Amino acid sequence: MLTLRLTFSWLTVLPVRGPADIDRHAAGRAITGAPIVGLALGIAAAGALWLLAPAGAAAGFAAVAVLALLTRGMHLDGLADTFDGLGVYGSPERAREVMKTGGAGPFGVAAIVLAAGIQAGAFGALAGAGRWGAVILAVVVGRVAVVAACRRGIEAAPGTRFGELVAGTQSRGAVLGWAIAAAGVAVCAVPDLPWSGPLVVVVALVAASRLVDHGVRRFGGLSGDLLGAAVETGTALAALGFAVAANSV
Repeated sequence: MLTLRLTFSWLTVLPVRGPADIDRHAAGRAITGAPIVGLALGIAAAGALWLLAPAGAAAGFAAVAVLALLTRGMHLDGLADTFDGLGVYGSPERAREVMKTGGAGPFGVAAIVLAAGIQAGAFGALAGAGRWGAVILAVVVGRVAVVAACRRGIEAAPGTRFGELVAGTQSRGAVLGWAIAAAGVAVCAVPDLPWSGPLVVVVALVAASRLVDHGVRRFGGLSGDLLGAAVETGTALAALGFAVAANSV
């Protein structure tokens, strides 16, 4: 329970507190539980879609807004900082400096608009098809991407306290376990095409992981911003894939 409290305190705005002293062991266990937070957030997003279904396309944007509110918008902020850092020339130090400026540059704004727009459109399409489970699973997949981003062999970027706590803490078993679980559940995401759900999960996780790997090379290691980028990328691609599959049958 203490581990889950730390996970929720890190990844949501819920008024819960973790332990006062956090070492890498506790941080690693908290990251392992990230998909559980994704489940709770996914249920909230699906609930917003269901309540606002008569509003049509606006319901999708409302679901994205609910996710942003429940997470302090920190994942969107991390996505923006990541793409601003990737969009500049120079050394890793220069890229990290740009990421710490606090404002969103053109690359960051474009990334937020694209990710949020894809999620909103896909959520709306899934709601229209009655695929509520797919909405929830897409949000979970974004948090499985966080577990994968912290796998062993990944180093922390210099001067990143959060990165130093979580980088390299996740075993291969934890990463594969969550990925296999998500892919297994995804069989039910689009029942008429049972193979499509697992394929979507694999593609979304691979794409999010490749983005993180590129960021690690570019920035000199893992940071909290890269984890936010993994969340938003994984969620957007999973939601889009499920929506395409659901509306092709």
